[in-house]
Amino acid sequence: MKRWFFLSFVCLIACIGCQWQLRPNGDAGEDETIVIERFDQVEMLYLTTGDFAALQQMKTGYPSETRALIEDVLRLGRVDEPDINTRFLLFFQDSTLQTLMGDVEKQYHEVDDLSEQLTKAFFRLQRLLPSVEIPRVYTQIGSLDQSIVVGDGMLGISLDKYLGEDYPAYLKYGYTDEQRMMMTRQYIVPDCLGFYLLSRYPMSEDQSETTDSLALHNARRNYVGRIQWVVNQVTETPVFQREEVQLVEDYMKSHRDTNIEELLALPVFADYHAER
Repeated sequence: MKRWFFLSFVCLIACIGCQWQLRPNGDAGEDETIVIERFDQVEMLYLTTGDFAALQQMKTGYPSETRALIEDVLRLGRVDEPDINTRFLLFFQDSTLQTLMGDVEKQYHEVDDLSEQLTKAFFRLQRLLPSVEIPRVYTQIGSLDQSIVVGDGMLGISLDKYLGEDYPAYLKYGYTDEQRMMMTRQYIVPDCLGFYLLSRYPMSEDQSETTDSLALHNARRNYVGRIQWVVNQVTETPVFQREEVQLVEDYMKSHRDTNIEELLALPVFADYHAER
C-alpha cells in the first residue's frame, strides 16, 4: 500500500503537476525549472461538468494523485469501488465547495511565480542537503482539509487552503487568526519545503511515544522549530519567527561547526535554552 505523509504546520504549531523537466526525483540544476502539474484543473473540469473524458484523464494521467485525493484526503472510499465516481462528484456539489473551486481558478489561473520560487528554493535546499531528492509537485482542490500532501516522491498543494486570510469560508468555519495568516499564497513555498523536510526527518517512534504529555508537547515545538529555521535559511526570508525558531538560531550561532544535516538529526528533547 502506498504511504502518504499528511500533516499540518498550523495544527503542529497550535498543538505545541511539479516535476523537474529533465530529471524527476533527481538533482536540481540552475538551468532546470519546476513545472507545476495542474491536476486541479482536470479535477475541476470533472467536478463542474461531470465530463467522463475529464474523469478518464484524472485516472490515467494522474492515477496516484487521484487515489491520494479520494482515499486519503477526502476519505470517500477506495478508487476501485463501483460508485466512487458518483460519490466524488456529489461530494463537491456542496455550494461552499463550488464557490471555492471558482475562487481557486480565479486566484491560481497562473502559477509561474510559484514555479520560479520552488525552483530557487529546492536548488538552495540541495546545496544545504545534497542528499535531497526533488519531488514531483502538483496542485489539487481538497475540502479545506490537508494543505500539503507528501508521499511516493510527490508533493501535492491543496490550493483551497491558500485563498487569503480574509477568505469568507475560513472565517465561517472558525479558523483562528494565526491559522488564517498562513493561508495565503506567500506561504505555499515555505509550506512545501516544511512538509517535505517533515517527511524526510520525522520524529523517531521512541521520541513520539512518550507518556509525558508536557515533554511531548515541548519536543514537538522543538522539532517544528528546527524545521522552520531551515525553511527560513532556504527561502532567505524570516517566514517563521516563533520562539523555538529563535532558539535554533541562537544554537546554530554558537555551534557554527554544526551543519543542517546534523541539526535535523539532534534528539528532539534537546534543551536549546541551556545553550543560550
